[in-house]
Amino acid sequence: MKSISLYEEKNSTLNHLDSGCKMLYMVAAILVPALIGNKWANVAVIVLSIFLLTISKVLRKTIPVLSVSGIVILTIVIIQGMFRAGNTTVVLQLGPAAFYKEGLLYSLGIALNVFNILLAICVLIFTTKPSDMVENFIEKGFSPRLGYVFISIFQIIPQMMETMNTITDAQRSRGMETEGSLLVRIKAFLPLISPVVMSSLVDTKERAIALEVRGFNAKTKKTFLNERKVTTTDKIINLLLIAAVLASVAWRVKLWLG
Repeated sequence: MKSISLYEEKNSTLNHLDSGCKMLYMVAAILVPALIGNKWANVAVIVLSIFLLTISKVLRKTIPVLSVSGIVILTIVIIQGMFRAGNTTVVLQLGPAAFYKEGLLYSLGIALNVFNILLAICVLIFTTKPSDMVENFIEKGFSPRLGYVFISIFQIIPQMMETMNTITDAQRSRGMETEGSLLVRIKAFLPLISPVVMSSLVDTKERAIALEVRGFNAKTKKTFLNERKVTTTDKIINLLLIAAVLASVAWRVKLWLG
């Protein structure tokens, strides 16, 4: 059965790490630069995330995510660089358009924050099975409903993409033209909306029935087929990440008091 998640098994070091360890990394990667409040902290964590994605052989999968975000970031750079309140120092003049140092630096901080968050999330979702994340949540005492919502967030996009590809192939086999100019692609896309939405609703209903049959709402304590083992490496990494967060908090408190 084809997986409907963004996870990809590459038999890498990150694939074998405990899911809780990678979730903690995601939290630490977001909190530490925010607490330190320095652009270089963001750069350092971004480089670390890129390194982790590279050794996990999933760096290429981040390109579509970063590309979509890059369009939004480019818009922010243009708007902030030209029109942000407080812009005084011109660094680039393109005809009537002037870009200011203050606005560009501000947009740079936003871009670094966005890319840092996206790459940290990619480290988690591209190297961790959704089922492992859910089991980790439930074992720590969270509600199974929370685990289900969590896993659904990561599955909804690949599931809809898979459904759209299936419907597109079916429409193409019936003679619909789906490739060509932008107008042709728009005409081919509009008929896909209704089947994709209806298919998603049917899948949701079938999944809810399947969960009820398997005792999703049972009040008894849940058991797991696979026993999750936390290795010494996982514990060491967890301690280092917690220490990094605490050190960042201490640094922020020091700045406030100083």
